[in-house]
Amino acid sequence: MTAAKIQPPGAERRSANTKNKTMKDELEKCFGFILELEKLKAVTRRTKPLGLDRYENSAEHSWQTALLALVLARFGAENLDVERVVKMLLVHDVGEIDADDVFFFDEAGRAAAKEKELAGIRRIFGLLPDEQAAELFALWNEFENGTSSEAKFARAVDRVMPILQNIHNGRQSWTENGVTKEQILTKTAYIADGSRLLWETIAAEIERAFE
Repeated sequence: MTAAKIQPPGAERRSANTKNKTMKDELEKCFGFILELEKLKAVTRRTKPLGLDRYENSAEHSWQTALLALVLARFGAENLDVERVVKMLLVHDVGEIDADDVFFFDEAGRAAAKEKELAGIRRIFGLLPDEQAAELFALWNEFENGTSSEAKFARAVDRVMPILQNIHNGRQSWTENGVTKEQILTKTAYIADGSRLLWETIAAEIERAFE
């Protein structure tokens, strides 16, 4: 018969205290992370919200694209993991806190900002407990690589949102930045990778916007 292992006096209480301290530390890290994201509200994009004489910020854009993905999910691939798509869109622009937003049609600027954005992502997600930091980095990286069905759909929706805004806002950011119809149709054709119907519909609306 094996003797029962006897805990030394106070061991159980110390174990509970250690666990509580760890949980509290992780909670504080989560608070620190979410407060750091306040800075995303100060990152200005090139598109104005409909009916407003100001430029939108990246926090607004991330929220709106996530919601757009939720309502457009049935137009994506079969068995699409919508929750994963929404998560990607909620984190996809977090690196802009350090790298700032770069206009979609500014090829040189986007290339130059890549390393800065990656460093920003590592810094900001690093504020979280390790497991959550790894999860969010994986989501961001999946979006950037654009290989999964979810990433392709997320990237499509991310591009559809400013197109819709421009179509219904007098081509505001396109006009202000000298973007042509040909540039738009060429650079946004990858929307079809996420949804053929979505691309066909939005491409037709782009054509009508320039008539």
